[in-house]
Amino acid sequence: MHELIGDITLCILFAWVLGLAAHRWRQPSILAYLVAGFAIGPFGTGWVKSQESISVISELGLIFMLFMIGLEIDLKKIIRAGPVILIAGGVQLLGGAALGILFFVAIGMRMGAESYDALYLCVACALSSTVIIVKVLYEKRELDTLPGRITLGVLVLQDVFAILFLAVQPSLDDLHVGVILLSFARAGALVAIALLLSRYVLPTLFHRIARTPELILLGALAWCFLIGEIAERLHLSREMGSLIAGVSLSTFPYALDVTAKVTTLRDFFITLFFVALGMTIPIPTLSVVGLALVIALFTVASRLVTTFTPLYMMRQGLRASLLPALNLAQISEFSLVVIQTGAAAGHLKAGTSSAASFAFVLLAVLSTFVIVRSDPIVRRSIPLLKRAGLRDLDASKDGEAGHDGGHGAARPIVLLGFFRTASALLSEIERNQPALLEQIGVVDFNPVVFRTLSDRGIQVTYGDISNVDTLVHAGVGQAELIILSIPDSLLKGANNEKLVRHVRSINATAKIVATADLLADVNDLYDAGADYVTVPRLSDAQVLLNLIQDASAGLLTARRSEAEAMLADRREVLP
Repeated sequence: MHELIGDITLCILFAWVLGLAAHRWRQPSILAYLVAGFAIGPFGTGWVKSQESISVISELGLIFMLFMIGLEIDLKKIIRAGPVILIAGGVQLLGGAALGILFFVAIGMRMGAESYDALYLCVACALSSTVIIVKVLYEKRELDTLPGRITLGVLVLQDVFAILFLAVQPSLDDLHVGVILLSFARAGALVAIALLLSRYVLPTLFHRIARTPELILLGALAWCFLIGEIAERLHLSREMGSLIAGVSLSTFPYALDVTAKVTTLRDFFITLFFVALGMTIPIPTLSVVGLALVIALFTVASRLVTTFTPLYMMRQGLRASLLPALNLAQISEFSLVVIQTGAAAGHLKAGTSSAASFAFVLLAVLSTFVIVRSDPIVRRSIPLLKRAGLRDLDASKDGEAGHDGGHGAARPIVLLGFFRTASALLSEIERNQPALLEQIGVVDFNPVVFRTLSDRGIQVTYGDISNVDTLVHAGVGQAELIILSIPDSLLKGANNEKLVRHVRSINATAKIVATADLLADVNDLYDAGADYVTVPRLSDAQVLLNLIQDASAGLLTARRSEAEAMLADRREVLP
């Protein structure tokens, strides 16, 4: 017992020190934890030698990590995802797994007779890292963009795929139709038990302890271990039970509160899991490094094929098809869970497990670099893809440039970029001055915006507003009023000042309305040639001040009714 406490102390200390270094060099913290585990483990300094300590630390961390992953899986979002995400996710998973089986068997991996290296690698390579992707996209403010939503939708489907694999995994040595059906039946029974308890029992219990934070935390942990133990009794794994425990709470009224309470504890045990995983990684031989490179190259290539292709075939455009493929081009921390479970069950060789871990580390570093710079990478790739014969949404049916979507000559009012402010503006025009729609043109590279506006008969040019050629072809030179409604924080490849200078160089007489994030940017935009600069936070502040006054006068209910009536019949492109 004392040895275990000492080992945990070393794990946390080294994880903290190397985590600080990773933060300084902008690398994934998971990478730091793996390196920390390797450094203090049996293959490094040997300060932690006890296999029992490593196993206990790893299992505890794994249970908590899967519980938290389950809490973040929103089944309602999967149902509402729509055909684009469901089809893209399905093709990526099934296509990636099929390609993986073919590829790894072709290079000599075993697939049966108590050795399932090819199967585990194909599953591992089909999953992408939620931790890395969400962290980087959040920092780039791209979670709410179309490529970001597609990426997150595919990640959720990957988690569901992993749940199904974990249900079958314990029975791989005796796998046939009956065993598969029995595994799914056990998993179904576990899900039913968890959902029934979370629906009819937990709400009452959590309602009674809602004002006692320590009991909320204790209740969440009790729930996690209870479902894990039921899973063990059903001949499933505790890890799978903890995942289903999280999923069953994800739509629970107290889910956000539970997540907030468990987050600190989760981070502690996730750190322990990855440090323990690092301890199991031996000093690599040339063959392990070679296999890791092969796994990494296959993962990137298969992700580009299985993600880009269905999105492109569904006419999402080159940009919205390529960005999710780049975002997803790494191996998941869940992949390491799958590999670790397989290694513990004796289903794959130690060298294969080590190679998968090294491939994860390699892709974690490279993928972070690529996602951060995905926009310039896509801008350079699109002309190459067009020269290779792939058509973007700015091409008409006869193959000629169709920059205005087939809606005629340049319009006097041009909206450069189309996000929520432009969507709200268009809705106001439709409600109050519909005749003005004939004078409006839009330039944007969101395929949903392009199709929706085209269907409504509004002139729209599919293109990148940071590209001067796009502005020229969109008729900006003949426009009388040009509106830039997207703030710098959401623009890609440009900012408002740069766009104003481009527009002014093309059109010396048009009136230009730009948007400023910061008060300090206002004068710079006027110097660049803007005629008027909006600062959204100022108008928001005025609205809030009016509401404060209305609340003091007892008019807030009336204002709410007015707002609800106004929202009821809005028909926005981006709701």
